[in-house]
Amino acid sequence: MIERAIHQPGPLREAVTGLPAYEFHQLAEKRRALQEAGHEIIDFTVGEPREETPEFLRRTLTEAIPKRTSYPPTFGTPALRNAAADWMKRRFQVDVDPETELIATNGSKEALYHVHEVVVSKETQRDLVWVPDPAYPVYATAAQLAGAEVRRLPLEEENGFLPDLASIEKEDWARTSVLWINYPNNPTGARAPISFFDEAAVLARRHGFWLASDEAYVDLYEGEPVPGAAQAGLDNVVVFQTLSKRSAMAGFRSGFLAGDARLVAALKKVRTSQGVATPEFIQAAATAAWSEDAHAETLRQAYSRKRNLLSGVLTDKGAHVAGSEAGFFVYFRPPGAEDAESFAERLLEEGLALVPASRFGETGQGWIRMALVPTEEECGRAAEILRRVL
Repeated sequence: MIERAIHQPGPLREAVTGLPAYEFHQLAEKRRALQEAGHEIIDFTVGEPREETPEFLRRTLTEAIPKRTSYPPTFGTPALRNAAADWMKRRFQVDVDPETELIATNGSKEALYHVHEVVVSKETQRDLVWVPDPAYPVYATAAQLAGAEVRRLPLEEENGFLPDLASIEKEDWARTSVLWINYPNNPTGARAPISFFDEAAVLARRHGFWLASDEAYVDLYEGEPVPGAAQAGLDNVVVFQTLSKRSAMAGFRSGFLAGDARLVAALKKVRTSQGVATPEFIQAAATAAWSEDAHAETLRQAYSRKRNLLSGVLTDKGAHVAGSEAGFFVYFRPPGAEDAESFAERLLEEGLALVPASRFGETGQGWIRMALVPTEEECGRAAEILRRVL
């Protein structure tokens, strides 16, 4: 006779069970409830581009679908890696070896998880990760899941939304595994000068940590092109590039990681064992995207028109717009004495979904982020709503 035991559930890591719900999931639920009740919502919350993916990229993908498939190259096809390295040369005047200093990735998110898996180490007492505040929440989540202690660096308007690296003590640098930076910045839309990248790279080499630069928005800017961390040299530096924003290819899940050959070699070991690879027909479309810049200029101009329209209306209505120079964000404090949370709730009732920047960190308290992802026609309607209700 089989004895019936008390049911014992399988174990789960506390680092996973203790994670809060993803902020954008909560926002999506509120938005969905209003839409199901018949309200039209113009959604400025999630940074998911709704611009049309250029036709030549869609055509390249479909033409590359084979009759028979095999496992795709884990590190990217030679054509894709060469196209990405050529783009780095055109865009930043930086030479990157496509064999030893670059890996094709499924966008940026999986790559930043893998970096933490490779470099965070309690054994060597390199288990401290610095993230900006406010910031894309996945930096902190990925670091915590790798067992790191996460500390936050405030991004304040009076400092140009740049972190104060001089405020970090030498003893803390000695424990640091990764310093995350993100310019053009999400959520502030701020840009960083090349001197900032130089300062951060010097600190990384002096104290022996990795400078990780998320540059998802590097081809979206006003005026002169924004610089990137690779221009400070590749030693102790790793940059993350993606086609999600630059080429309106969010659903393709394609990007690349470039930087110090030592880190790239370690990441290759991880990727081969995990079997992470982008389908080869998507890699063909990505190769075409990195090889052509005109479509990126067209998208940049579209975001510029949307940015200028909505930031202009907000300024006219008394909002305090700051940052908002690059990426596809307008970052502002609501007009008058209204707090950001109640402002967002009020605008949602009027049909505009916005994000209080406190969702991205404590330093975002009082600010609102608008992701300029609706169509230009929708942004025009949003501008009319703002003129009417503010």
